[in-house]
Amino acid sequence: MGARDTLPAAPPPRIAGDESREYAFHSQDFERVRKLIYKRAGINLSEHKQNMVYSRLSRRLRVHGMQTFGQYLDRFESEPDFGAAEEQEFVNALTTNLTSFYRESHHFPVLQEFLAAMPSGSAPKVWCAAASTGEEPYTIAITMTEAAGGRPGGSLLATDIDTNVLATAARASYRLESAQACGEARLKRFFLRGKGANEGMVRLRPEITQMVRFAQLNLLDDDYPLVRQFASQLDAVFCRNVMIYFDRKTQKEILGRIVQVLRPGGLLIVGHSENFTDCNESLVLKGKTVYMRK
Repeated sequence: MGARDTLPAAPPPRIAGDESREYAFHSQDFERVRKLIYKRAGINLSEHKQNMVYSRLSRRLRVHGMQTFGQYLDRFESEPDFGAAEEQEFVNALTTNLTSFYRESHHFPVLQEFLAAMPSGSAPKVWCAAASTGEEPYTIAITMTEAAGGRPGGSLLATDIDTNVLATAARASYRLESAQACGEARLKRFFLRGKGANEGMVRLRPEITQMVRFAQLNLLDDDYPLVRQFASQLDAVFCRNVMIYFDRKTQKEILGRIVQVLRPGGLLIVGHSENFTDCNESLVLKGKTVYMRK
């Protein structure tokens, strides 16, 4: 057989179980996605996230009328204009946004007691570092108001890497059933109920929404200038259920940046499965997933 008769190389193996899918999804495609999202957002995708990646990124292939993941990833990496325009959509697609009002509710009495003990007349500054669709930052804002005796108490910076969820959060409008976790008294005090076409919806009252500033922020960014502009020293930081997506090296780097913007005696509140006792010597555990800066 001559050189011209050499058989073409076999295509790379498809990921098991994807034979019936709209697009072929090869293991090398998944590895490329893992490297790209780690570089841009610090997210460490595990092997069992292959189906999630396919489901979410296949929507981007449809948007652009592409036929393969390889074509999409080639353009993303090699065409600067396409890559710059697509990067935020790529990150948005691979970001997980699970949230609810009063999720991990034990944290909010801790915050309320901490803020109520601050000197009279102080205006606490709090940062919610994974705002998602807004339920968590609005719960924090309500807690801050209750700690101040029912008056709007302080201000809150709420950030997320995903611009789509931030747009939802800024609207401050939710289905009534999703806000039921606030309890009937808080629903009456802090929410407006929709009527007519908006029946079954609620919206946060302006006194709460005016406390919250939403902004896009990547936790991999250096020094957090946006946070420093908001406050040189924060009283509390909520960074819950986001660090679990980072490897230990990235976690330590992010914690180091958070500590730099948290005042001594300030609180860092993290998620139920996160433990950072060995990640930063400036933090001491004060309660269930609540740390204090020394």
